[in-house]
Amino acid sequence: EVFQQSSKAVCHYFNGTERVRLLEKHIYNRQLYVHYDSDVGYFVADSPMGESTARYWNSQPEMLEYRRSAVDTYCRHNYEVSTPFLVGRQ
Repeated sequence: EVFQQSSKAVCHYFNGTERVRLLEKHIYNRQLYVHYDSDVGYFVADSPMGESTARYWNSQPEMLEYRRSAVDTYCRHNYEVSTPFLVGRQ
């Protein structure tokens, strides 16, 4: 049997970097089981399997602080780096 785990981080930009949202999804065997939404500020379970994971990750203050800071260090940083190459290209 094959088991697959993956995660995906997506940044949503509203009006440039005025408002930025980080959405980090964790998937196991093609099922979303837990995600982090920077608008909420903590991990949310999407299935019964994700409840214990979300509870554990939310009990780790360092992990939550890392995710909260990722809006700046990951999303805003990548926006600033990528924008000159993407905006205005035809």
